[in-house]
Amino acid sequence: MKIEAHEAKAERIMRSLAKCTAEDYEAVIEGAMLAGTHWFNVALHRFGATAADDDVMHAEYLTGALRLKLSLIEPDLTAALEEIENARPRFVRGDVNGGSEAATRCLELLSTLRNLAQKATPYRSRLPLGT
Repeated sequence: MKIEAHEAKAERIMRSLAKCTAEDYEAVIEGAMLAGTHWFNVALHRFGATAADDDVMHAEYLTGALRLKLSLIEPDLTAALEEIENARPRFVRGDVNGGSEAATRCLELLSTLRNLAQKATPYRSRLPLGT
């Protein structure tokens, strides 16, 4: 999917999330996962780490090589998406207490993903000359 399509979908989901409260934690966490995955792909495409037709659905499915590359380019990117992913089994599918707090944290992580995606630039342009 092209960057513009990912951005449009992420922004639409984020507008919907703005109508929710932390008490709607299942919807907030799921929405953060959906929008966060779009921002994650925006960053990957802008970095030049993946092609426009090569989207990642979950951080847990990253290849070892891509995970290493991302850890060198922008370590916080994968960590943010993984933290949202890790909240889903406990608070959306499970019945663990603290869902509202998890929702608030997922929104913070979603903001981080959006900010990282929006400032992402091709990683090769950041390497010193001669590398």
